[in-house]
This record gives sequence, C-alpha cells and structure tokens, in this order.
Amino acid sequence: MRIYKLVIISLLLFLMNCNSSKTIDIQGHRGCRGLMPENTVEAFEKAIDLGVHTLELDVAVSKDNIIVVSHEPFISRTYCLDAEGNEISEALDKKYNLYQMTLDSIKQFDCGTKFHPRFPEQQKMKTYKPTLDEVIKISKKKHSDIKFNIELKARPEYDNIYTPTPKEFVKLVLDVVNRNNAFNETNLQSFDLRVLEEIKKQSPEMTVALLVDEDESIQGKMDRMSYIPEIISPYFELLDAETVKNLQAENFKVIPWTINEIEDLRKMIDFNVDGIITDYPDRLIGLLK
Repeated sequence: MRIYKLVIISLLLFLMNCNSSKTIDIQGHRGCRGLMPENTVEAFEKAIDLGVHTLELDVAVSKDNIIVVSHEPFISRTYCLDAEGNEISEALDKKYNLYQMTLDSIKQFDCGTKFHPRFPEQQKMKTYKPTLDEVIKISKKKHSDIKFNIELKARPEYDNIYTPTPKEFVKLVLDVVNRNNAFNETNLQSFDLRVLEEIKKQSPEMTVALLVDEDESIQGKMDRMSYIPEIISPYFELLDAETVKNLQAENFKVIPWTINEIEDLRKMIDFNVDGIITDYPDRLIGLLK
C-alpha cells in the first residue's frame, strides 16, 4: 500500500510539472529559410507541416500599393534571378525596387531556384514573392490557428524611395490583416521606432514586438518609445538568463531572433524564453520533443 501511494504521489508530481511547463512559441523565420526558399508560400506551408506555432515574415510595398512578402524592398541578387531567369549582376544590385514595380512584374522574378550559399539544405524550386493577402489566406486555410509575426521593413532613408512613409505603410498592412480577420492571430514588429509608434496610433490594440539589433541596447531602445510594447525581440546574443527573467518580471514576452545552432537553441530554452525565431524549426521541434 505504501509503495502504491508513493507511485501515485510521484505520478501527480510529474503531471503537475508537465502542466506548469511553458510552451515555447516556435516561430519559423521567413517560413523555414533553412529548408525552403525564404518568404514563399512553399516555405510557409512547409513550416506549418513541421508544426510551427507562428510564421515570421517580412513585408514591403509594390508600386500599386500591394503588400508583398519580401525581406528587402528590392529584388535581392543573393537568392533571386531576373525575369528571364538570369543572374542579377552586382552592378544592378537594388535596381529592381519593389516600390517602383507592379505586383505582376514582381512575380516574374524567380526567387527559389538560385542556390543560397548560407543555406545548402534549402530545397530549390521556381517560385515568386507572394502577397501578404495570399500568405494569410493560404496559411489560415491550411491551419486555422496559425499565427503571424509580420515585420515592416523600413528605414528613414527608404521613405518614398523604397517604401512609403510609416503612416501609409502601417495602414496598408493593417488593412490586409483586418480584411482577412487575422487581427487576433497577428503581431507587428519593426526595428524602426517610427513604425512602432505609428502602429499604436492607428491600432492601439495591436500586439507589438520591439526588434533590437545586435549593436543596440534593449533598455536604451525601450527608453526611446512612448509606450510599452508587449514583446521584446532582440538578437539572441544580447540575452542571458538574468535579462530574460527581469524582462518577464515586467510582463514582457521575450522572443529572440534568429537562432539556428543546436547549442544556441538549447541555451535559449534553458533561459526560459517565450518564443524562438529560427530558420530551422525542425531542429527546435526536435529539441523540445
């Protein structure tokens, strides 16, 4: 009888421990850039199949004011070919400005066939830069509970050249999110504080993530904001266990980017972060299992 009671107590303690453990938000960076061409429908579908909770993606704007999913506001010669399927020369780098191109012309560029030197495991296929509207529709149809972490790529020097002003940019993105009834599943993020300020002006209830670059200070950047964001999303090497604990004690969610190596993924898990953005969600999922 005593052994039986001990077994029951041990089982209850185990179940309590399991129930109290936090679920880490698995975020597929640009879909799953380590495995599929970045920011493409194929990458997002693959990430959902793997089991991510959130799709992390970047957006720019076309000449016809359509939100396009792309890390750069131009056609990158690193992973895209031109409309004829040829390499883009260094001399033409940044020439193909998305803000000066219609969506139809943007979709002529192949951004999935070219070998990416940083991601040799990446499956190659002919594909294009999709719209945000397209990505949300397809992703929600595939998995109704999928979430979206959308980064608005902006810099002051890009205004009215590569991107619209923050006010217009934010409005265009919010319109797409709301039109697709994806508000509750979405947070917006940016490195550009002007964009973050504009988000709260236009949509006070939108969840906001403050992106912090590797050469920036988390606290220093937070001090420059007029409000408190819900999520702090720093370069992962800016974090240690104490910093994570202190931020969470102030009710921030801590979601670092972009962690790919097993050792670093383990470290972030040990730090008890709220989410992890990775090019290899399969690696993170394997560790969490």
